[in-house]
Amino acid sequence: MDRKMIKFIKEQYPPGTRIRLNSMNDPYAPVAPGTEGVVDLVDDAGSIHMKWDNGRTLAIVPGEDSFTVLPPKLETLKLYMPLTADFYEPNKYGDLDENGVTLEGEELRGYESQIAAALKKHRMPEEAERGLMHWYDKNDSVNQKVHTVVFTVETRDQELWGVAECRVAGELTGAELETLKSYLEGQAADGWGEGFEQREIRVNGRSELYVHLWNSDAWSIQTEQERFSPKLAEGLPALCFSTLASTGELICIKRGESGYYPSGWSSDDPARNRELADYNNHLLGITQAQREAMECGSIHGWNVPSADPAFIERMQKKQEQTGGMAFEQSM
Repeated sequence: MDRKMIKFIKEQYPPGTRIRLNSMNDPYAPVAPGTEGVVDLVDDAGSIHMKWDNGRTLAIVPGEDSFTVLPPKLETLKLYMPLTADFYEPNKYGDLDENGVTLEGEELRGYESQIAAALKKHRMPEEAERGLMHWYDKNDSVNQKVHTVVFTVETRDQELWGVAECRVAGELTGAELETLKSYLEGQAADGWGEGFEQREIRVNGRSELYVHLWNSDAWSIQTEQERFSPKLAEGLPALCFSTLASTGELICIKRGESGYYPSGWSSDDPARNRELADYNNHLLGITQAQREAMECGSIHGWNVPSADPAFIERMQKKQEQTGGMAFEQSM
């Protein structure tokens, strides 16, 4: 096989290309027809090395083996944005009050089904195949990878969020993701969302809701990980030792994880366990504030103020000044 052909094969079947095998010309241990997998690499002889779904890695030889290139699998990518709405209800005369009330995510949870239905109803016939990507006018990698995008809503962390639900082939690069976010911000603010926010949604009989996918106050569109992953405070160790208040057992707490792990060094003596916790934390260079922050984070979540050792230190100083201890309210 000449170099031009090998170069052509490498360009045609880049790593990640999904393939279904039709037949393999191997008299000893061929991969079964119908097996699917992804291309790992094309070597300098032109053989296509595979990662088959059944765990095998036998290569395909173009011209000898028969195979079909499959369209890439589509994965769902959700981008979350804060929602607000103007709520109008009838006054005592039965007319809608001119002064609406602004509702935010937590208050909008009770209207999730109505808002979701309205978003679906507002979709245009042209958007049937690709959703908002129908209006994307660039012939670039984002257009190639992002098959469809639709606006919907979802309740997370006791709030109703706007969601751009994307079906994506492969993984977006950082630059591609930022391009997609910028496009969807434009659609939420000035395009699709501008038309949607002018359409009333009837709720509670005669009340009306006007939903905004975009607003100017600290608005952002983020991935699930960016929006909802715990934001760990600076200064937390990877691990610390503590004791259970109920039993005195020696335990380990890991940064970012809920609950605790039993320690193999635990004894039947609670006082001895407290000494071991203090001793091991001292060896690890862990301060009392860090230990208390780790304890709070493992119980109450890593986003609370008391999971930050700096917050603990401020409260300790305040306690010294006032003689009181009340930072549990901030957990």
